[in-house]
Amino acid sequence: MTKNILYLIFLALLFSACEKDDICLLPTTPKLILRFYDAENPNSFKNVEHLSIWAEGKDTINTYKDVTIDSIALSLDTNSSQTIYHLKTSASGNIVDNVYNKITIDYTTEAIFVSRSCGLKVNFNTVTIDSDNAWFQSIAPNSIPTIDHETSAHFEIYH
Repeated sequence: MTKNILYLIFLALLFSACEKDDICLLPTTPKLILRFYDAENPNSFKNVEHLSIWAEGKDTINTYKDVTIDSIALSLDTNSSQTIYHLKTSASGNIVDNVYNKITIDYTTEAIFVSRSCGLKVNFNTVTIDSDNAWFQSIAPNSIPTIDHETSAHFEIYH
């Protein structure tokens, strides 16, 4: 009888030591959201056609050939203080009409513990963007240069 009681106590201790399987439902590291506006009419959005985007030094290319978009979300490197993206567009979709733009995004990172299931999230502070303005006319921050959410655009690009 005492063996059974000790066995039950051992099993109870064994199962009470297990962690529950958590799923992260909280927001994690946000992306930089850029919104495109018409330089001639700054209050209206302007779609970009045949857009391709790639990060410098990476093989991944996001291509939006068959759609026109007025905003994009870009991931920033959490292990660095700078990320460089290249954007290519063509109004006609023809390679001869391609226009390239390079943007350099500088920032400081702030790691924040979210929860045991989510781990850390990184916010980006003092964000600045420099561009060679090949097809952009200007870039302006939408508000405070901090990226801590994905609910609205962080920068406005006029073209």
